[in-house]
Amino acid sequence: MKQVTVIVADEVGKLADVSFILGKSKINIDSISVGKVGDKSIINLMVKNEERASSVLEANGYQCLKSDVLVVRLFNQPGELAKLTKLLSDNKVSVESATVVTQGPKYSLYSMKVDKHSKAEKVLGNYLRIED
Repeated sequence: MKQVTVIVADEVGKLADVSFILGKSKINIDSISVGKVGDKSIINLMVKNEERASSVLEANGYQCLKSDVLVVRLFNQPGELAKLTKLLSDNKVSVESATVVTQGPKYSLYSMKVDKHSKAEKVLGNYLRIED
């Protein structure tokens, strides 16, 4: 799966503008996280068609970065994220970002950007099986 990251000046209305542009273009946001670093806002978006989303945003003056992310399924109970991140750490894979995509009574889905994507895919095995 792909993630689109938009880094913008931390100004009132930027998220409203980004979401308006995507909505007007009939692009649904499947998952979003927003953070602030200094005077910048970082908007991470997961959409079905990252090429189209990037193209539309870039046409409106936004700079977009695209990256691969893994979608992992964890039991929705204390300690599960710790087990997964320890497994990655023990295999020298660094988590660069993580976002909760959805939570249900039994499972949670996270999107994770890691520094060694292929290695993480091999290490995580069943965590990557998101069907029930």
